[in-house]
Amino acid sequence: MTAPLTPPHRPTPDDADPRRSPPEPSTALIMADMDKDTDVRADLRDAGIVLAAVTLAGVGLGLLWLWLAPRVPLVARDGSVFLVDTEGEAAVGADATFALLALGFGAVSAAGVFFFRRRGGVLLVAALALGGVLASLLAWGVGTWLGPSRDVAERAREVGDGVQFDAYLELHAWGALLAWPVAAMVVHLALTALFGPRDPEPEWPPYPPESQDGDGSERA
Repeated sequence: MTAPLTPPHRPTPDDADPRRSPPEPSTALIMADMDKDTDVRADLRDAGIVLAAVTLAGVGLGLLWLWLAPRVPLVARDGSVFLVDTEGEAAVGADATFALLALGFGAVSAAGVFFFRRRGGVLLVAALALGGVLASLLAWGVGTWLGPSRDVAERAREVGDGVQFDAYLELHAWGALLAWPVAAMVVHLALTALFGPRDPEPEWPPYPPESQDGDGSERA
């Protein structure tokens, strides 16, 4: 019995001279890298737009809070300042008004961001959340700055004894500052799940036909 003939060895790319320079990347790889860089720049640009727009929307929240929040009436008597209604819930109402308005602004901002760019992305969602926090802080600052003076004693001297005046607008429940970003995240997630682009379904290869014997019975 003779041994099988071994075909002559043919050089392969792996047998090339190691001193030779590696092959240059293909045009497809270069184009893929360029497209990836373009996508990153587009994500950064859109995230910056979202962050700025959502933050500036906090001015509107602050003005609405100043307009709709209930006032806490005070009165000065004999050099002291007293609450007119000691059992009133105006202070709690101011916090609730801010939280409800922030929830509404968060839902609207999330819907606007989703329809601005349906594809979304981590940077866009992070900009939406951070913008909601900054907008809440800005709204709180606008409401307290444009509202009644924080110097209650000076205000009492200006109006005189027995004359009612409004206490300064204040936010006691600091958790209300998170109402905007939380609402934005929930609404954006819901919109993405309902109307966002779907990933293509994987194509499974067909099952190979089962081998059978000549008489039609399956082979064991």
